[in-house]
Amino acid sequence: MIDSVGIYKKANKLVEYHGTRDTIKLAKASGVEVFPVDCFNNLLGMYVYRWKHRAIFLNDRMDEYLTLMVAGHELGHDVYHRELAKGDGMKEFELFRMHNSTEYEANAFAAHLLIDTDECLDYARNGYDVVQIARAMNSEINLMLIKLQELSRLGYHIRVPFEPKSDFFKNIRA
Repeated sequence: MIDSVGIYKKANKLVEYHGTRDTIKLAKASGVEVFPVDCFNNLLGMYVYRWKHRAIFLNDRMDEYLTLMVAGHELGHDVYHRELAKGDGMKEFELFRMHNSTEYEANAFAAHLLIDTDECLDYARNGYDVVQIARAMNSEINLMLIKLQELSRLGYHIRVPFEPKSDFFKNIRA
């Protein structure tokens, strides 16, 4: 079972402590090295934990927001799945499939890091639908769906119109 409350609290504590939603700054402040790389073809990002060194590798052909989303997701793996990342690392194309809790936790963590809850709820209270909220907040719609789904799990009265596409990152090209 996903610990929605714990993910929400941990993400918001990190944002509040460091005063930013910039996931690259948050990763670096958390002791994770971040490397843009030009050798990834369709791979968006990867988290590696070796010899007590934590690193995120990001495709340098992504736009700014996609870079922040992927960095937030990989930071979620650092926080929740460090032991799973030993060895060859955790690759994006394997992990953005939300068939298991590992992927969903990383995506939920990224959603809470990047999307301000109060602003999101204000839009919802003012009658915006998920597409309008995503557009207004400059968010990818599937990440917004995850945020709304998590807020619903936290007890907010939000109707999530449909499930986020489980493999939405797989279809994004840098």
